[in-house]
Amino acid sequence: MTQLTTLDATFLNAESGSTHAHIAGLGILDPSALPGGRLTVAAVADLIRERAHLAARPLRQRLVEVPFGLDRPYWEDDPHFDPERHVSEVTLPAPGDGDQLACAVAALHERPLDRNRPLWEIVVIQGLSGGRAAVYVKAHHAAIDGVMAAETLAALLDLSPEPRELPADDAAPLRAPNPLSRLGTGLLKTALHPFRAALSVARTAPYLDEVPGVAALPGVARMTHAMQGALGREEVPEAPRVSAPPTPFNGPVGPHRAVAFGDLSLAEIKRVRTALGGSVNDVVMAVCASALRSWLDKRGALPDGPLVAGVPVSLRRGDEGDGDLGNHVSLMSAPLAVHVPDPAARYAAVREDMERAKRRFVGSSGVWVRELSGVVPAPLAGPVARLALSVLPELPIRPMNLIVSNVPGPQFPLYLCGTRVLAYYPLSVVTGVSGGINITVFSYDGTVHVGLVSCRDLVPDPDELIDHLADAMAELKELAEA
Repeated sequence: MTQLTTLDATFLNAESGSTHAHIAGLGILDPSALPGGRLTVAAVADLIRERAHLAARPLRQRLVEVPFGLDRPYWEDDPHFDPERHVSEVTLPAPGDGDQLACAVAALHERPLDRNRPLWEIVVIQGLSGGRAAVYVKAHHAAIDGVMAAETLAALLDLSPEPRELPADDAAPLRAPNPLSRLGTGLLKTALHPFRAALSVARTAPYLDEVPGVAALPGVARMTHAMQGALGREEVPEAPRVSAPPTPFNGPVGPHRAVAFGDLSLAEIKRVRTALGGSVNDVVMAVCASALRSWLDKRGALPDGPLVAGVPVSLRRGDEGDGDLGNHVSLMSAPLAVHVPDPAARYAAVREDMERAKRRFVGSSGVWVRELSGVVPAPLAGPVARLALSVLPELPIRPMNLIVSNVPGPQFPLYLCGTRVLAYYPLSVVTGVSGGINITVFSYDGTVHVGLVSCRDLVPDPDELIDHLADAMAELKELAEA
C-alpha cells in the first residue's frame, strides 16, 4: 500500500476555487511522418495503456479517502482505469498561431482535475500553424514532483520514431487498506499527532529562518543562529534577511490564468556563464531578474530592494527506490536583485545571492517543508491550508513574490507516438502566497524553453515578460562579449 506523505496531502489541501495544485507541460510536435500527418487521441490512449506500468507513479492510480478525513488518503490502482477517459482533443481555428495556443492552454490550465479517477489528463491540440500539433499534459502535484514528472514523461517517450521494446507488466494491482483498517490507523495517528507535531517543530526550529518571510521577523535570525550553534553547526550561513516588497503581481489570485511561452539558446547561456562566471542557473535567474525589473519599471512599481523568489529544489537522491514515491521537494528563498540598475552589478548580485542561498540550503537540507507540512492534524489540514492561502496575501509581510524554477532536461531529440518533440514548455502553480507569476524553464535539445503562468487578474499579458526575457538575454550577451 502507498499513502500520501504530509507534503503530498498539502498539495491537495491547498486547492480552492481559485487555486489548483497541478503541474503541466506543453509539447510541440511534428506529426508529418504519421498517417495523414495527424496525431490521434486513440494513438495516445494506446501508448498510455501500453506504458502506464513504467511510470514512476503509475498513471492508473487513484485516491482513496480515509473515513471522516482522519488521515491522509491512500493510492490504489483504479479497477476501472481507461486511458481514453483521460485523453481528449481540441482544434484551434485558423491560423493556429501562438496567441490562440496560449489562450487554449490557459483555459485548460485553470481547470481542476477530477479526484474520482487518476489525477492526470492529456489534451491533443490540433490546428497549429506549420502543420504542427501540441500535447498538453497535466498531473496533480500530490501525485508527482518535478523529477517524477520527468521520469513519467520518459516512460512515454522514445529515442527514435520507432517504439522501443517494453518490459512486461507483471506487478499485482495495488489496493488500499479496507475502510475499517484505514479508520483504525487514522484514529491511532490522531492520538499520536501531538507528539509527532512537537518533534517536527523541534526539528524545524533551528532552521525556521528559511521559511519564506520568517527571516525578516525580529529576533528570528538570532534565535535560529543560537540553536544552530548549540547543535555545533556554526558554519551554516544565515538566511537572507529580506522581506518580499509589494508588486502588482502580489495579492489574492483569481480563478483564471494566462500563459506565455518563450525560448532561449542554451549555448548562449553557457557562453555567458563561461565569460561572467557562475552557473547556468545563475544566468537563468539573472535573466529573470532583468526581465522583472523592466516589467516593474515600466509600471512605476520598481522596489527599492530585491524581490524574493521561491526556488523549488529536489531532495530526491539517485539511490531512492520505487518504494519512496512521495514528493521530495523543498523551497529555497533567494533575493532577486531587480533594484540594481547596472547589468553587470545586477548579475554579480544574483550570483552572490544564489551562492549564499545554496550554501544555507545545503547546511539544513531544506527540512522545513516536510516537517511543517505535518504539524496540523489531518482533519484540520485542509481548512487551515485554505485559510492561510486566503489570509496571507492580505498581510503586510509577504513570504515571497514569485516562484522561479529551472529544470534540466535531455539534450537530444525525443519522440512521442513516432512524432518528434520540437519543444516542451513547463507550466506550474500560482497562489496568493507564492505570487501571481510562476516562471519555469526546461532545457531540451539545445534550447531553454520558458513556461510562464500568471493570474489573469494580476498579470493579464505575460507575453510582455517573455519579450523582456529576450531583451535581458541580449543584454547579458553584450556583457559577455565586451
